[in-house]
This record gives sequence, structure tokens and C-alpha cells, in this order.
Amino acid sequence: MKQPLQPTWDLDSIFAGGSGSAPFASFLQTLQEDLSSLQQQFKEFQLPRNVEETGKLNELLDRIQSAMQRLREASAFTECLTAENQKDRQAVLLTGRVKSINAQLLAAFTRFDEILSKMDEQVWNAWLETAEVKPLAFNLNERREQARDKLPPEQEALAGDLAVDGYHGWGEFYNTLVSRIRIPSTEDGKTVHWSAGQASNKMHDPDPEVRSRIFKQWEQTWGEQADLFADTLNYMAGFRLKLYEHRGWDSVLKESLEINRMSEQTLQVMWDVIVRSKPVFVQYLQRKAKLLGKDKLSWEDVEAPVGSLHKKVSYDEAAQSIVEQFRKFSPKMADFSVRAFEERWIEAEDRPGKRPGGFCTSLPVSRQTRIFLTFAGTPSNVSTLAHELGHGYHQLVMDDLPALSQEYAMNVAETASTLAEAIMMDSTLKQAESDEERIVLLDEKIQNSIAFYMNIHARFLFETRFYELRKQGLVGADRLCELMAEAQKEAYCDALSEYHPHFWASKLHFYITDVPFYNFPYTFGYLFSAGIYAEALRRGAGFEEQYIDLLRDTGRMTVEQLAQKHLGVDLTKPDFWQSAVDLTVNDVREFLQITE
Repeated sequence: MKQPLQPTWDLDSIFAGGSGSAPFASFLQTLQEDLSSLQQQFKEFQLPRNVEETGKLNELLDRIQSAMQRLREASAFTECLTAENQKDRQAVLLTGRVKSINAQLLAAFTRFDEILSKMDEQVWNAWLETAEVKPLAFNLNERREQARDKLPPEQEALAGDLAVDGYHGWGEFYNTLVSRIRIPSTEDGKTVHWSAGQASNKMHDPDPEVRSRIFKQWEQTWGEQADLFADTLNYMAGFRLKLYEHRGWDSVLKESLEINRMSEQTLQVMWDVIVRSKPVFVQYLQRKAKLLGKDKLSWEDVEAPVGSLHKKVSYDEAAQSIVEQFRKFSPKMADFSVRAFEERWIEAEDRPGKRPGGFCTSLPVSRQTRIFLTFAGTPSNVSTLAHELGHGYHQLVMDDLPALSQEYAMNVAETASTLAEAIMMDSTLKQAESDEERIVLLDEKIQNSIAFYMNIHARFLFETRFYELRKQGLVGADRLCELMAEAQKEAYCDALSEYHPHFWASKLHFYITDVPFYNFPYTFGYLFSAGIYAEALRRGAGFEEQYIDLLRDTGRMTVEQLAQKHLGVDLTKPDFWQSAVDLTVNDVREFLQITE
């Protein structure tokens, strides 16, 4: 791999000119015109009476998939612009325009789905058997069934239009609020004001005084804006609940479970297994507290490093290490990562003005991805980088599939990313030269389990309870803090001395409007990837192609079907989940043994 690497991404190769890009403006204009034309074609469409008359339906299918791909390209580009510079108001305006175009696409899909739902059963079955359509049979059947469970097309289209300046507008308002957040701190005798992303990195500092000081300022700063964040969260949830009510949906989880193509039984079994397995992870938290010289860990201590083996890692060193470890598991994933680093698909520079967090977004027309994070040289940053590269590789192996078959859900999207993290961590553990180094590495690895079993569980408990309360009316900021602290105490088995009541305000995931309940799919992906990784180790070198086949099926099967076909397991039973959790329990037992 060519080095030195540039830690900033190249967006000009997608659309030159940033938020003022003329090619992008033209791209959006053409897309809008095509969607208007598509709407007209829907108005003139006649239901086919036999399979011989489905030619125009095939044309509609091709056009709507083309629009899907182009909208994903546009959405990814604007997401990159707003993430790299939260003061770019033109990018925010472009995001609003893309959401308006998305409403057009949703309206087109509503008409398309209406056609699917009204087709004669015999014609429908014959159409699905045609060569052009058969690869999309799962996705089309899925859309047909979901269309029959929603409002009439005109009302769904109206809801989509109103969501642009309502529901999605509140989501964008949250981003505006976060862009103004500044966390004050004293560094070398001078007062500095960190962005949310920079302050988040500081809370992983080895120095407990630094962590404590930053966390207190962090909690206070979000608290100062709590009323604004509470309004935002309440009105987003209110829109969603009212739409569910009109559709006749009782469960707030219905939409999220459908999006993730999983049953409520699978979700409940997964959480049951985790809850039963938590005691050993509480032992880990207690032992870590002793190692850090505390009676109990505080919130900011949970992800604190144990020991001081890890010096700051440069971006180039992180890239080299990731590529080397990936190559041992999958040469194709390593080759993809080299391309991402060398062709500047990654924005990693540590500078003010960037939004917090990390993400990977796909550009299906360009057949590229872009990865975003703020890299400060911490082990956590290296894990995030590997995680996002896993997402990018997942998209790569699906690039040649029809657009509808590329729409994989968040829970399986997290499979490739968390698997990539596991590869990195296990390879590093094998190279540990002392017990001291192994303790540090095991601690980092177990932190993932704590995040997915406890942190994510707290988010799930909070959001589930908040939505039930919101059905009765607005929920104030103080009550939201109470709900959050209660959920954290339950999820962490009351193992911490201090919690993060304003977590509901600081966590972007509660404000993402595209996917409700942006929490439990992470835990699913973590455990599902653990099962896949165990299978990879069992099967050896020949597993790479089988892994690719599994990833390619993630957009055209339920998770239960996916697990049965590629792993031979039943996700509605506790066996698979217990075996996956047990893999992570083994890490804790080793950690407890070495630190006795």
C-alpha cells in the first residue's frame, strides 16, 4: 500500500465543487424530472391481465430502481458534505432538497406497491417466474405484503410529503443543534472549546482526571440545551406514533422489525439470552474498577483503557495494520481496503467543525463508498475504522445486484462491520507478548460486549418506554433524563457509580428518521457476526466465498432464512444466541483469570 496516506476524503471525484457543485445540481434536476415523468407513467398505467402484458410493468420496475440508486448517490453525497463541515449551510439546504426528492420517490413507490397489491394472483405468480423478475421475487413479495398493511396510496403519499418538513425536518434540526455544541475544557492553561466529536474522543483519555472533567462538562453542556433536544425528540416520536395509529399498528416495534426482516420472537430470545448472561460481565466491570483504583466505575470509565501499553497510533500505521489482518481472513476484503485508503474514500482528519461519530455511506452509481470518522490515534478509532471498512466491503460484493436486492437491513449491515472488528482484535491478541499486553487487549475486546449487551440494551429499554409514555403526551426533559438513568441502571445491573442522564440528547441514533429503533440491530449484528466468525475459523480458507454468498443474500432474505441457509441454525431458539454469547464470555473469564 502506498504511503503516506491522506486522511481526508475526495468528494470531487463524485461531484466536483462541494456544496456548490454544478454537476450535482444537474444530477438532482435530472432525477427530479425523471421522477415527475415516472409519476405520470403511473397515472396512465393499466394493470396487466396476463403475463404477456407485463412489459410496461418491467419498464416501471427498471425506472424506479434506477431512481433508487441515484437518490442513494445524492443522499450519500450530501451526508458527506454536512458531516465534514457542520457550518456548510448550503449543504444543509441540499439535504433538504434531497429529502424532498426522496418524498417523490416514496410517492412513486406507493403507486408501484399499489399495483403490486392489486395484481391478479395468477398473473402475479407467472410474472415472478419470468427471467427478468425472478431474482427480485423476495423483494417484490415483501413490498406487496407490506403495501396491504398500510394506508391507501393517496394518504401514504401525503404522509411522505408532510414528513419532509415535519418528521425529517426535526431530524435535520437536531443536526443543526449539535453543530453548535461546544464542550469547554482547559488544556495547558488555556480554555478551548471542543466540538462534540473531539470531546467524545477525549473521554477515552487514559488520565481519569481528564475523563472526569470532560464528562462533567459534556453532561452539563447537553443539559443546557435539553429543552430543545426534548422538543425535537418528542415531535419526531409524535409524528411516527400518529402515522402508526392511522395505519392501525399497535406495536412501536412493528416498523423496525419489518425493516430489519426479523421476528419479534427472534428479538426477544436474543435479549433473554443476553440478560441471563450478564452476571459475568458485571464481574468484569467490578474487576476493571479495582484495576483503575475505584470502588465502582463511573460512566466515563467504562471505555477507559486499562494500562498504558498503547501509544498513539498514526493513521498510516492503523491502515497498514488493518490491511494486514484483513488479508489473513479475506484477501478480497484487504484489497478493497487498500483501494479505499489509496483512492481517499476516507475522511479521518481530527479538526473542528466535523460532526461526531463515524459512518460508511454507499454511492451505488459511482460504485464507491465513503467512510467518515475523527481519527485521534486511539485504539477505539482503529476499531471504528475497521468497522466502517467492513460496511464498505459488504456493499462492494453487492454492487452488481439489482437495486431492490441491495436494500439490506441495518441488523445484517452490522454483521460485516463487527466481523471486521473481531478479525482485528483476535489477530492482535494472538501477537500479545505478555500478560500485561493481553489484559489491555482483552479489555478493549470486552468493551464491545459491554457496549452491545448493556449500552445498546439501555437505549432499547429507554426508547421502548419513551414511546409508550409519548402516546399519552409530551415527555419533558427531566422525565427523559429519569427514563435514561433508569434504563442504564437496569442494563448495567446497577454496576456503575454514575450514569449519563442526558445520553438521550447527545446520541444521534435517537434522531435518525430513516430507521426507527436504531439500537437493537447493532447487538444482533454483533452476535450474528460472532457466529459467522466461529464458522469461518472452523471451515478455514475456503470460507471466503461462502461469506461473500451470505453477504449477497442479506438483501433478499429474512434473517431467519439467512441463518438457516448459510449457518444451519434457528434464530428463534436460544441455542445459537447462547453459543455466540459464550464466545464473548470466554474473553471475560480469561480477563478475570489473568487479573486475579
